[in-house]
Amino acid sequence: MHEFSNQEWSIRVDLAACYRLVALYGWTDLTSTHISARIPEDGTFLLNPLGLHFEEITASSLLKVTEDGEVLTPGKAIINKAGYVIHSAIHMAREDVGCVIHTHTRAGMAISAMKDGLLPLNQHALRFYNRLGIHDYEGVALDLDERARLVKDLKTHEAMILRNHGLLTVGKTVADAFNAMFYLEKAAQVQVDLMKGQAELTMPSSEVCEKTARQYDLYPDIGARDWAGLIRKLDREQPSYKQ
Repeated sequence: MHEFSNQEWSIRVDLAACYRLVALYGWTDLTSTHISARIPEDGTFLLNPLGLHFEEITASSLLKVTEDGEVLTPGKAIINKAGYVIHSAIHMAREDVGCVIHTHTRAGMAISAMKDGLLPLNQHALRFYNRLGIHDYEGVALDLDERARLVKDLKTHEAMILRNHGLLTVGKTVADAFNAMFYLEKAAQVQVDLMKGQAELTMPSSEVCEKTARQYDLYPDIGARDWAGLIRKLDREQPSYKQ
C-alpha cells in the first residue's frame, strides 16, 4: 500500500506512465533528460532519480523535490542537477503548468541547431506557429541564474526549443505536456526528413499559418483525448509503471 495522498499518487502514476511512453517512442537519451510534475497540495514537484532508465521508472520511484532543490523522498537517490534547474524554473514561474518534458532526440537536437528553428512545413508544425519559445544555449544547465532566462524565453507558450540542445514542452497536465511533445517531435522529424531530399518545399502563407495555430488554440485540453488509450496500452504491455 502506498503512503501518498490520493492526489499525489494519481500524479505519480501519470508521470511514471509518461516516462514509459517517452521510452516507448524512442525519445530517451540513456538516463539523461527529465520529466517533472507538480504536486499542487504542497508546492513540490516530482522528478526522476538519477541513474534509472525511463523504462524502469515506477510511480513510487519518483523523487519529491522542493523549489529549493531539497529531495524529500527518503533514501539515497539523487536528482539530475540540470533537471532541477530547468524544471524548478518553470514550476516556480508558471502556476498554470503541471508537467514539464525535456528531450534530447535526434530530430529535436537537429532543428535546435538550425538558424530558423521549426519551419511551418506541415500541420503539426503549425500548432506552434508564433507560439514557440527559443532559449539560447548557455552550457549544461547547472547555474541557478539561468532559470530567469529560461522562463523569460518560454513566455506563456506550451513549447520551447533549447538551441543546440533539444526540446521542451509544458502542459496543465501530464497528458497535455506529452501531447505537445508528441506533435512537436513529429514536426521536427518531418522537417529533418524533408531536408534530406532535393525537392523544392512549399509553405502555407503566414495568414493560413496563423489561422491554423488559432484553430489549435481552441482545444487547450487536446492531450486528454488520446491519453486514456495510451494508458490502456501501457496497462497491457508494461503494467509495472503503477508500482
